[in-house]
Amino acid sequence: MEPQRNTNATLVDLLDRVLDKGLVIQADLIVSVAGVPLIGVNLRAALAGMETMLKYGMMQAWDERTRALEGIYRSEKKMSPVHEEDIILKMLGAYHSDKGIYTAWRYGHICLTREKLLLYHGGFEKVLFNTPLENIKGLAIRMGEKFTGEEREELCLLLEGDRITRLSALSVSQLKEAIEKRMKELGFVLETDRAFPIAEEMAEAFLTEGERVICREKMWHLMEAEGVIENTWKSGQLYLTDRRLSWWYDFDRKMVIEIPVENLVASAVETRKISGFLKKKRVMDVLYSDNGTKKITSFSGDALEEWNKILDTIVSRQRLVASVQ
Repeated sequence: MEPQRNTNATLVDLLDRVLDKGLVIQADLIVSVAGVPLIGVNLRAALAGMETMLKYGMMQAWDERTRALEGIYRSEKKMSPVHEEDIILKMLGAYHSDKGIYTAWRYGHICLTREKLLLYHGGFEKVLFNTPLENIKGLAIRMGEKFTGEEREELCLLLEGDRITRLSALSVSQLKEAIEKRMKELGFVLETDRAFPIAEEMAEAFLTEGERVICREKMWHLMEAEGVIENTWKSGQLYLTDRRLSWWYDFDRKMVIEIPVENLVASAVETRKISGFLKKKRVMDVLYSDNGTKKITSFSGDALEEWNKILDTIVSRQRLVASVQ
């Protein structure tokens, strides 16, 4: 890539670019005296926003530990913006925000008052999420996932205009029960027969008319290198329909892999070490054709043998049809 110069760029533009995309600095330095090398220094630093770091699997343990300590500290502070209200329930929690550059979880205290539900961040003394109870049309607990791959319960709210808001809390069931109880006291009726697209159902929005899901499984996928980031295993959902094999990336909430079934060539399962930090795992490699080029994509998870049998059956049938024709 050739360097480009933009004289109209400002410092804000530069910072936004670095925080969003990231910057890697790598240097090798040798200190010599009279032509004799004495000291060698190898420097490598990555600079990016925390959301970008976490997206590529960096600094996860530090981030979780820091958030936990900060939560304990903030819990001891008074919450002035909501202090005057009669709080029915308060607990540490978060809500999933999809506004701005990033989609991310915003952490603070979830507060249920007599008239509203809100999330307050004590450090900034700011309300991050706020909705009147009368705007809540439905509640449902679904299984979500942390960026570490660990499953957890989430409370999904169906709001006015069919908007969906996802909350996490120390006790999701307790929060749900408290909201339902208060809304009943106010005379608000929740829609109990409403099926709204949340959690894994949102991934099925990619289906075309008449397309049918054959099987679905939580799977890790080896995503290809992007920029300075090497190949990385990410968590998502593997779908096989009667038309294609697809993998849904939970973090970005989008389809990353889509392979028409007629392009499947072969699949195989083996045990191998998938990274320098993880133990050996069972991995399924899928060979497929893409514009006349053979490519391989890899998955890891449970029931790989069953998936391999299904894919092998599909490939065998296609070969039989081709031989008959």
